[in-house]
Parts: sequence; C-alpha cells; structure tokens
Amino acid sequence: MMVLMLVNWGFEALKWQLLVRSIEKISFLMALRAIFSGQALAFNTLNRIGEPAGRAIFLQEGNRIRGIFLSFVAGISQTVVTLLLGLIALIFLRVHILDTTHHWQALSGPWLDILTYGVALGLVIYLLLYYKMPWMIHLLERIPFLARYKFFVEKLEELHWKELTKILFLSVCRYIVFVSQYILLLQVFGVAIFWTDAAGLVCVMLLILAIIPTVALAELGFRGKLGIQLFGLLSSNTVGIVATAAGIWIINLVIPAIVGSLFILGVRLFRNK
Repeated sequence: MMVLMLVNWGFEALKWQLLVRSIEKISFLMALRAIFSGQALAFNTLNRIGEPAGRAIFLQEGNRIRGIFLSFVAGISQTVVTLLLGLIALIFLRVHILDTTHHWQALSGPWLDILTYGVALGLVIYLLLYYKMPWMIHLLERIPFLARYKFFVEKLEELHWKELTKILFLSVCRYIVFVSQYILLLQVFGVAIFWTDAAGLVCVMLLILAIIPTVALAELGFRGKLGIQLFGLLSSNTVGIVATAAGIWIINLVIPAIVGSLFILGVRLFRNK
C-alpha cells in the first residue's frame, strides 16, 4: 500500500516536473519533494489551497509565483478527471446499484439527477477552462490592470494542447492508483464488494469530496460517514468501511504531510545557515 502511495504521488511529481520545465528544470526527486511539501501546507487549509505555495518553495526565488499559477493547471486537470469518472460512476450507481431495495439516503432520485446534470455542466466548463486556458489568459492580458502582472502568467499561454493532454493522462493514472488503493483496503478489512461496484462507489466518493469544501485535517469523519452511506448500500461491514477510510486518509494525506513538513523544515534550516 505504501508503494502505491509513492506511485500515486510519483505521477503528481511527473505532472509538476512537466509543468515547470518551461521556467526551470528540476529533477524527479526535487519534484517529489515539492509535492510532499505541498501536502504539508495543504493539510490545514480549506480545499487544499495552500498546496501550490508548498510546491513553489523548491523553485528559484524569481519563479515561485509563476510556479504557483502553473500549479493550478495540475489541479484543474485532476478535477477534470474526477468530474468525468465521477459522472460515469453516478450513472453506474443509478442504473446498476440503486433499486427498490438499495436507496442512497443522502440523495433521492430527483436530487441525484440534479447532481448528475450539475456535474456534467461542471465538466464542460472545466474542460473549456483547461484547453482554452492560453486563449483566456490572452484575453485577460488586454485588461490594463491585469496586464501589469503578465510576467506571472505568460507561461500559461505557452502550454500546448499536447502538453495539457499529457498532464491529463498522468492525472488519469494517478486516479486509477487511488481507486486501486481503496479497493485493496476494502478487501483487507473484509468489506465484501465486487471490485467494479467498489470502483464505482469510490469514484462517487471522490466526486463528493471534490465538490464539498473540506479541510484535510478534519476530513476523516466526513470520509467515514460518506463511506458508510455509499459502501453501506452493498455491505454491512461498517467497521471495515470506516477502517478503510481511515487507512486511505493516513496513507495518502497524513504520511505525505508529515514527510513534506520535514522537507520544509530542511529548507528553512538550510536558508538560516
């Protein structure tokens, strides 16, 4: 499971390395340190908004603000994947799992339809934002007030659709690893759900977590409650469901945040010396 955690964040490090190469060449290990440091600053902030600043610490001083803006591209790409696969999972949930004997208490039929249409609309908006980003940045630069800060965002205009597609592919790979982690832990804790059903429910969970603002530090209780509502549709093993949510939270969020804190501390000590 720890190996999958490293693979998970390794894909994110590759995305970061690819994004910042236009302003600064960094090694994969340096990119991985930046990713873990981003997790450290994201851990106590709403919807992980501190993550870009944590990543930029390891860039040269003149590139840090530009790095923060480039980091948003990685975030948008992961959101696109989450919305796309979450939308497919919602349809799968409605058609394959929910019936007269299985009801999702949090969302009835009409509300589930509204959520599905809303996610579809959000996906279209995010895709346009992602692939039309250079064009949008070019338009914003025509505003005199914003034109003064062109230096910080000009690299966004240079992102070619091929590079954006590569980043999107890496986001898909990372997403698959994360879903695999969840399915494996469900099996470890004895939650007997067929893997395709489990994958669909995990995708719905990730979608809900992406939509509702949370702080990683206080996210465990929400993950557990949401997991019980979703996986409880097909399993009565409440303890195993909560244990799986806690395991994923510790492996993918707590441990990287601790490691990232050590990296940030090392940077501070080095600069003080």
